[in-house]
Parts: sequence; structure tokens; C-alpha cells
Amino acid sequence: MEKIDELDRKILRIITQNARIPFKDVAEKCGVSRAAVHQRVQRMYDMGVITGSGYVVNPKSLGYHLCAYIGITLEKGTMYKSVVTALEKIPEVVESHYTLGSYSILIKMYARDDMHLMELLSQLQEIQGLAQTETFTALDQRIKRSLPIQ
Repeated sequence: MEKIDELDRKILRIITQNARIPFKDVAEKCGVSRAAVHQRVQRMYDMGVITGSGYVVNPKSLGYHLCAYIGITLEKGTMYKSVVTALEKIPEVVESHYTLGSYSILIKMYARDDMHLMELLSQLQEIQGLAQTETFTALDQRIKRSLPIQ
């Protein structure tokens, strides 16, 4: 991966604070042309420095009032790919991480309420290769941010 320089970092600091800021405003703050900002941002996409863009929708506004983290133990580690393929078919699963420690996989999912969570957990238990789950419900989220760009 190519290195990013101080101008790239300055651009990243600005756009991670406000993804909707126009490139002309970023250019003004950085003392460069709008074309330079556009080229830098595109290059950072191409390099994999920036991995996405879009809007974050509050799950509660869609009726999903319960957030759960679920630790999954696999019957065998070799079943990881097939289990993840099955997890991808459940729309309420929004994150999946292959982990070291007590669980093979840690997922984040949303449910409308307790009954919906119970249905989703039943659906999980039907996945071939899944040996055991442990569920943690999130009561509040106070910190959600990107890493600081130094």
C-alpha cells in the first residue's frame, strides 16, 4: 500500500468529521484546488484507505430497538466459511468478525424486540457447524467514532 502524506491526512481529518462537506470547502481548508482534493480522495479509495461512504441510518427509526452481540462457537474451525455464508443470509446481522478467544465468530445484529431476537437466535441455532452461542444485549452506545488521524 502506498503511503499517505500530510495533505491526505488533513483531507481525511476533514471528511471524517463531515462526509457531506463539499470538496470545494475541503480544498479551501487545505489550500489546494478542488481537483487536487478529488484526485487525492479517489486515490485513497483505490488504495483502500477509504473503504466506503454513505449514510448511517438509526436502526431505531426502522423499528429495530434491540442491538445484540452474539459470540459463536463453531463445531470445527474449518466450518467458518460455510457458517459466515449462512449468516450473510440473515439481514439483521450487520457485522461479523472472526476472532481469537472464547468465540470463533462475534456478530452484531439488530432485532425489533425480545420476541424477534428469540426468532433470530432460533434461526442461528439451525446453522450447520454452529455449536453454541452467547448473547449480549447492548443497552446504550456512547462512543462511535473513527480512529484519530494523526
